[in-house]
Amino acid sequence: MKQQKLTETDLYPPVRDFLLSQGYDVQAEVDGCDVVAKLGEQLLVVELKLGFNATLLVQATDRQRLSDLVYVALPRPSSREWRQRWPGYQRLLRQLELGLMLVSFRANPPLVEVIFDPQPYRRRRQTKRRQHLVTELAGRSRAYNQGGSNHRKLMTAYRESALIIAKHLDQAEEPLAPKALRALGASPKAGDILYRNHYGWFTRVDYGLYTISDAGRQALSEYKGIVERLAIRKEE
Repeated sequence: MKQQKLTETDLYPPVRDFLLSQGYDVQAEVDGCDVVAKLGEQLLVVELKLGFNATLLVQATDRQRLSDLVYVALPRPSSREWRQRWPGYQRLLRQLELGLMLVSFRANPPLVEVIFDPQPYRRRRQTKRRQHLVTELAGRSRAYNQGGSNHRKLMTAYRESALIIAKHLDQAEEPLAPKALRALGASPKAGDILYRNHYGWFTRVDYGLYTISDAGRQALSEYKGIVERLAIRKEE
């Protein structure tokens, strides 16, 4: 038998019963609010939606002008959705100081779970990620990428440094060591880049000596326009 499609009104009975069990007086559709519950002087508002979207956030944040206790209630997502999308959704809800309720219709009667309550949000800096961002900016000589690009190879500071090394190795008449490459303007981390050989652009021919590989020559051709514009700062 085909399961009937859910509507927002299907969320109301389980949310209402859950709040009643907590001692609240509950009413629906009060002054534009989906659910309003009162316990003593405490006023709680719940917005019901079938999916996470901008309309839900606009409505929920508008309700914060009426109460500090505003929740969004949605059907419990699949395990895959919960892993892939919901970490970001939860972070956004917490930043907006909203609470989250999930309604599971697999249970009979449906089960309501409060994932988190509205709380004052304190943003935590990601120090290591910030430092990586600053380092990446410092390592790029020019703006080679187009904002909003998806599924395209990006010109990172690391790729730019590897291309400079590949360019020098291609022009050299003999294998070069990291020290010689740095003197020609390669990255101070040239030795590490050569050793790791992340892109397979280099070939070690002897201890500490490298030449360019076929993959490296192909990369120089692929990024020809960029290679010609690469800024190379030589050691003093």
